[in-house]
Amino acid sequence: MSRLLWPLLFALLLGGCSFLQDKDETKGWSQQKLYTEAQAELASGNYERAIDLYEKLEARYPFGKYAHQAQLDVAYAYYKAEEPESALAAADRFIKFHPGHPAVAYAYYLKGLVNFNRSLGILSRFLPTDLSQRDAGAALDSYKDFKEVVERFPDTDYAEDARKRMLYLRNNLARQEVHVARYYIKRGAFVAAAERGNYVIENYQRTPAVKDALEVMIEAYTRLGLNDLANDTRRVLALNLKSGAIIPDPRELEEKSWSRKLWDYFGLDKN
Repeated sequence: MSRLLWPLLFALLLGGCSFLQDKDETKGWSQQKLYTEAQAELASGNYERAIDLYEKLEARYPFGKYAHQAQLDVAYAYYKAEEPESALAAADRFIKFHPGHPAVAYAYYLKGLVNFNRSLGILSRFLPTDLSQRDAGAALDSYKDFKEVVERFPDTDYAEDARKRMLYLRNNLARQEVHVARYYIKRGAFVAAAERGNYVIENYQRTPAVKDALEVMIEAYTRLGLNDLANDTRRVLALNLKSGAIIPDPRELEEKSWSRKLWDYFGLDKN
């Protein structure tokens, strides 16, 4: 009896798989219908469904007229679905296989946006978080992506926004170096602290962090007993403050802005 049951069970399993395959409503859809439906799902915020349709479109019609656009759109859909790794992989794939395509600028810009948001975190949307204390890896990647857009595609619609984001990222990267320098001060690694401060001076000129870097260098040189270097650095700081070369730190304004956002978000009257 058991010998007869196994073939029957196997046949039922095969029939079930076949039934599930037949339930794919997109079977037989044209590339235009797949693309139109995917666009509609994306616009409605149904990102997972949009991703599924874009991937079906690419798999079934790899050389169709919507293939390139679907590859870009699926990267954006992954970005909106908060799946950064998949979004970056999709954008990189497009860049690799279509290096001369006019939309490559957008692919780099999208990579920059993905990494930019990775460097922020959810709390930074509502709280006055010092973003320079976060891991600088994603911020560096974002800066490089936006730099690619600015340098290679300066006349595109994405270049101006990329420049603004690069400035923001550059300020935070400079602050991050100062945080590391101050950590070295606390650990008694005064030579490393001075070197880190000097790195900011050399690589992040015209950022608010320059003032902090000079102050760290003064403290490090003083702790090392290098009074001549400490005094020289004090003179440099004083001259820059007097000439107005030191850029004001915008963090106080940012904190006020975050506070306003909180009140607006919860619909409260601050007064």
